[in-house]
Order: sequence, then C-alpha cells, then structure tokens
Amino acid sequence: MKIETVALDDQKISSLDIYQSNTDQKLPGLVIIAGGSYNPIRERDSERVAITFATQAFQTFAVKYPVAENRSYEGAKQVISDAFKYIVANADELQVDVNKLGIIGFSAGGQLAAAYADSDDTLAKFAILGYPVIKPTLDEQMGVTTEDIVPLVSSTTPPTFIFGAIQDELTPFTEHILPYTQALADNHVPFELHEFATGNHGMGIGNKYTGIVNGDRIDDHFSKWLGLSLDWLKQII
Repeated sequence: MKIETVALDDQKISSLDIYQSNTDQKLPGLVIIAGGSYNPIRERDSERVAITFATQAFQTFAVKYPVAENRSYEGAKQVISDAFKYIVANADELQVDVNKLGIIGFSAGGQLAAAYADSDDTLAKFAILGYPVIKPTLDEQMGVTTEDIVPLVSSTTPPTFIFGAIQDELTPFTEHILPYTQALADNHVPFELHEFATGNHGMGIGNKYTGIVNGDRIDDHFSKWLGLSLDWLKQII
C-alpha cells in the first residue's frame, strides 16, 4: 500500500491522506470524514477506517479538515468538495473508479458527509453516516455554526446507509437520524438504517482494532455495521 498526504490549501491547514492499494484495475473509492467535535481528527474514525476498507478492495482517502483554532463548518465543507475534485481529477493515477466513489462520516463528520452528499454538485455516488449530527444542536459545544441537514435532502441525494445506537444521548435517534431518514423516504432516496440496541456515540468500528485507540470502546453487536455496510455496498455499486 502506498500512503501519502496532499495539501488541500496553501496554508496546509487541510489535507487528504491517501491510502492507495496497488492494483491492476480501478477500485471503488471511499472518502472518510472523521468526527471529534472539530478538535484533532480522531484516528478511530480516519486512519483505522481507511485501512479497514482498504482490506475490502477500496481505495481510501481520509480528509483532514479545519479543526481546533481553525475550526469552520463552511471551511470543512469546502475542503471536502476540494478533496473529491482532486480524487476525480487524478482518478487514473489513483486507480479509482469515479462511478463507485462515495463518502463516509462519523458524528460531526457525519453531518459534513451528509451535507456534501446532499449538495447539488456532489460527486459522491453513495453515503455512509455513522451516528451523524444532523441538527445544529451541538454548535455551542463544538464551537461552530452549522445547519439543519434535513432540508438539504433531495431526490438527487445518493443512496445512503445510516447506523447509530439507541443509547446515544449526544445525537439522539429521534432528533437526528429519524428526521433525516424520513426526509430520505419522502424524497424516494434508497437507504438502509441500523439503529443498534447496544453501543453508543463515538464507537468507530466498534471492534478491537478501533477500541485500542478509543478507550477500549468495543461492542461486538454494534460492530456488525461494518459487515452490513459492505453487504449493502455490493447491492449498489
């Protein structure tokens, strides 16, 4: 595997980590947007997700968007758009099938991923959202000004896979995932939802691989979202 980082702005505040598998054919691509409340990017949601999906024959890309003193919701959205444009422009070199290029986001990164997937000029062909922030209920806590993603859903939103935990008190199901899936249904967007009885917010994959950098947060039942998402992807790409 070839791993490299490219800057996405002149100040090198934002960047794209590329985990490129050597292959004799173009592979599906996955752009990863980590959570972490606009503090340092979480390894559990970025590098470890990238490597996990790389083992499933995906070319993977982890976006490092503006956080900490540079935090900006609008700035992060622009960085994600720039990341997709870079990947598409260099698809041959990166050995990516742009018709099978999607996005995955966790928590605050899930809000950004959903916003990008819902945009008029999105290049994402599918979206995976893990315990996503959907409403701007955490803005004060995160120190940013975001938006309600629900009204952004349209008939052009790509197929979406969503997972979370019913015990999640940070982004409760009824406040975040439920209204978003209702909007997907209202706009006839194909989607699959898994709201697990176990687990909680910020679980990452939920297995030992992410648990060892995530306070030993491991839940075998919750971690089934990974296999379920891979099965779902086989149906749509």
